[in-house]
Amino acid sequence: MTTLEKIHDVPVLMCASEGETIRSELDVLDLVGNAAYQGVQWVAIPAERFDEAFFRLRTRVAGDIIQKFVNYRVGLAVLGDISRHTAASSALQDFVRECNRGRQTWFLAGIEELRERL
Repeated sequence: MTTLEKIHDVPVLMCASEGETIRSELDVLDLVGNAAYQGVQWVAIPAERFDEAFFRLRTRVAGDIIQKFVNYRVGLAVLGDISRHTAASSALQDFVRECNRGRQTWFLAGIEELRERL
């Protein structure tokens, strides 16, 4: 389930914690397409919705998923604690740090942090 929320006049599609596991770019294709069609600027997805492979960069799952959001010009906010993943991978730590410096993909602790960034 998703809900549309305006945060500081920015339309954000909020995904529920419950739902299908996101395993590949195909799992986000409809979500991203619908978001773009509705004029949504950001999609916020709880970290627990992503398959473990998303957090292992060598699988390329994260890159493929993020590329779909880039193609549709929709931002992606991954919300939640991913510290167990970043603790296990310095490459993921670097990736998250670089993403958070940009304007396309953010890894944030929760909705409050998203509100602050927007």
